[in-house]
Amino acid sequence: MRERLLQFVGVAAAIAIVSLAMWTVADQAPTTAEAPASTAKAGPAPKTPWGDPDLQGIWTDIYATPLQRPAKYANREFLTDQERAELDRKRAAAPRQNDTSIAKRGTEQDVSGAYNSVFTSMKHTARRTSLIVNPPDGRIPPLTPEVQKRRAESRAFELALLQATDVCKNKLAGCAGWHYGPPSPRRAEVPPSYVATGAIGGGAINRSEGPEDRTLSERCLSGSLPDFGGFRQIVQSPGAVSIFYDTGQGQGWERVIPVTTRPHLPSNIRLWWGDSRSHWEGNTLVVDVANFSPKTDYQGSRENLHLVERWTRVDANTIEYVVTIEDPTTWTRPWTVKQELIKQSSEANRIYMEPRCHEGNYGLVGQLSGARAEEKAFAEGRGPHPATTCGAGCGTGIEEIEDPDGVRDGAIGGAR
Repeated sequence: MRERLLQFVGVAAAIAIVSLAMWTVADQAPTTAEAPASTAKAGPAPKTPWGDPDLQGIWTDIYATPLQRPAKYANREFLTDQERAELDRKRAAAPRQNDTSIAKRGTEQDVSGAYNSVFTSMKHTARRTSLIVNPPDGRIPPLTPEVQKRRAESRAFELALLQATDVCKNKLAGCAGWHYGPPSPRRAEVPPSYVATGAIGGGAINRSEGPEDRTLSERCLSGSLPDFGGFRQIVQSPGAVSIFYDTGQGQGWERVIPVTTRPHLPSNIRLWWGDSRSHWEGNTLVVDVANFSPKTDYQGSRENLHLVERWTRVDANTIEYVVTIEDPTTWTRPWTVKQELIKQSSEANRIYMEPRCHEGNYGLVGQLSGARAEEKAFAEGRGPHPATTCGAGCGTGIEEIEDPDGVRDGAIGGAR
């Protein structure tokens, strides 16, 4: 199983290097564009030939901003330049996943750290202490009692399946609040939530009975909406706006937004990324998104998720993206995220739209066949009980020390 997984990792590493190259170019390209506080000034917001505000181009957020405001910055919306420089220094100096002293070589944590920090960029710290601008405390509103109960049930199930592994034996972060013990009888139970979308603990459970036990990310299908990370390529026509989200290692997906007065699809038709309808309000494209599938899960919200997005071309180099997120069955109030997207050079960057996450073509088959091989080996007395080996939720050994101030890759932290 481990030998096969390492083969998967080799493919993943090659793909991740391509991703790193794109991030590096993107971080360098917009330095003049992202200097509103200095002498650099962008030109006016352009228009399309048919007169609409022009949103076209390749865009990304060039700074690291946490989705939620870290507790140490409570009641503070902005950091000083000195604080930002110090955070950059601390994060650059912190041990990273490629530090072999973090996870013992050959352990599950060592293998789990294959997608390590050497393959990702470290952006400069943003001025704002959170992407969330409303509520004013920069935090996601409290969950409703129903969702809290659902999450607690899911977490208890996830931990029960981990309790016989070294994650709990060694008291690693993934077992926080639980105990080490023998294989749990709950391994035979049906999960309390739909696992495939990462609804339990944000990832797969430590079991591979069937494809339902594994997540979409293992099939290179981890795109979600709303999306606050990666690159976006926008193309327009008079009646539609198309956005390609370049996420993960080649896991991009296309979204076509009609510019129309037509109503949403009937409520019995549910889509993975919802049903979008848009109109122009001055220089702002306002997009209403509803009709999400109950199999999706964004921060605990499912079929009742409702988004109102506002895409505003501020100047030649900048789009202001504001999205209000609501679901009265999940949160006690709506909440709003604001993000500044900077235009990237179309000459120095390319968006490759074909799927490049090749391990997704056979990763799921490998997980399931590997689990059957482990079960056979145990039944024949040639291997450990499958419940004592970790196949999900193992951690990497880096979680507690890599990001001391909660800002690394923060813009991506709101996925599921």
